Amino acid sequence: MAEERDLVATGATVKRLDKSFRWPGGHRIAIFFNVAFEAWSDGKGPGIGPMGNPLPAGHFDTNALSFGTYGPVRGIWRLLDSLAHYKLKAGVMVSGVLAERYPETVKAIAAAGHDVIAHAYGQEIIPVMLNEAAEKDHIAKVTRLLTQVTGSAPKGWMSPRGTPSPATARLLAEAGYLWHGDAMDDDLPYVQDFSGRSIVAAPFTLEVNDMPLYMRYGDPPRQYVEMFERTLARLRQREKGPVQLDATAHAHVFGRPLGTWAYEAVMQIAKRTRGVWIGTRSDAVKHVRASLASKR
Repeated sequence: MAEERDLVATGATVKRLDKSFRWPGGHRIAIFFNVAFEAWSDGKGPGIGPMGNPLPAGHFDTNALSFGTYGPVRGIWRLLDSLAHYKLKAGVMVSGVLAERYPETVKAIAAAGHDVIAHAYGQEIIPVMLNEAAEKDHIAKVTRLLTQVTGSAPKGWMSPRGTPSPATARLLAEAGYLWHGDAMDDDLPYVQDFSGRSIVAAPFTLEVNDMPLYMRYGDPPRQYVEMFERTLARLRQREKGPVQLDATAHAHVFGRPLGTWAYEAVMQIAKRTRGVWIGTRSDAVKHVRASLASKR
């Protein structure tokens, strides 16, 4: 297990897992299903919408906001139904503002056993754009809102755009979070230590994600399925060490019928594949902590 200085989180040292690590059940490959349940603060909207012609600067994109509002109105329920049908638990990244606007929906996500992940208050609030005092207050606000609705504090955090500030990991650790997903530099979770206080960075993979594939690049939903299938085949046939694979759907994007078809197709592939562990990041982090403790 190597130890190094973190290049993103100020003041952190990193402890990474080695190739002997295995996921629960002794499996080499982990698959995580994720749902992004997102919204924007009042007066704000998505930076990307379904129309190919962007509006001139200075004009609010009402079309993009209407598209984004599909998530809490319809999309989240369709995806939750799919997960229940295939008996899978997902990590659901929830914007704090949705705990105010749709508390019963957020409560239903937690009641179904999914891992409720704090996802900022609104998607336009990106930690790297805040000073430390404002970011600390923002984390506290989001944590309070989700805790009040679900009855328990979220264990994980995912920043909009996956873009933390240099202080985010430390502030999350101080706030009692066990992990965050604001990392893309490894195939495995690793520990960020701040002079005795630590948090697990649980990297988030983007290969199978409807936002870049479908919204940004315009690939058809079947491409989503192919990306998952080909990546999983590569991991099984050629890789030797432990790895992970994410399948992510946004409630306002693949929460629509055709997108949900693709998400369910991926679920079917994962369920019939032998030798993989399917779980949530919070469960994975508990396992990582236990594995590291056993080696001390």
